[in-house]
Amino acid sequence: MNKIAVFGKPGSGKSILSKRLASATGIKLHALDSVLYKQDGGLVDRKTYDEEHESILSSDSWIIDGFGPIESFYKRLEAADTLIYIDLPYFVSYWLVTKRLLKGLVVKPEGWPAGSSIVKGTVQSYKMLRLCPKFWNDGFVQKLEEVTANKSLYVIRSVSQLNGFADENIRGFK
Repeated sequence: MNKIAVFGKPGSGKSILSKRLASATGIKLHALDSVLYKQDGGLVDRKTYDEEHESILSSDSWIIDGFGPIESFYKRLEAADTLIYIDLPYFVSYWLVTKRLLKGLVVKPEGWPAGSSIVKGTVQSYKMLRLCPKFWNDGFVQKLEEVTANKSLYVIRSVSQLNGFADENIRGFK
């Protein structure tokens, strides 16, 4: 397993899990937020993003954490050999986004794009969470299962599964 896509709703623990996997496997981690945003917190232009994303996908191994533009998401699903979908209940995701905000008022969250406002990012996360049921639903899971015929698919549905995932599955990623 050399090409791992980690995705899910805002505040679901993607970044923490991805960092643990990268540390344990030695596979380079690419956080999409660092590809999508400039150092000042503004979005990069779409061409720049697409070129960087394609460059990552064409490398021999990677862990990509995040969602990004929908077209790039589907390309990532095709290119990955391992898919990790974090599907925590909505109330948990809202709590984790709120917790990140509260902690972020004191210390910038690890991996947070330089120059990005934690308050604006939190508001954006809340907006995205409100829209998520239109995308992250049973139909999505069904489509996901269809594209994973020759791939490993992990669906994490609780904080305890999330916390234990790397430790329990690390041998499969080496």
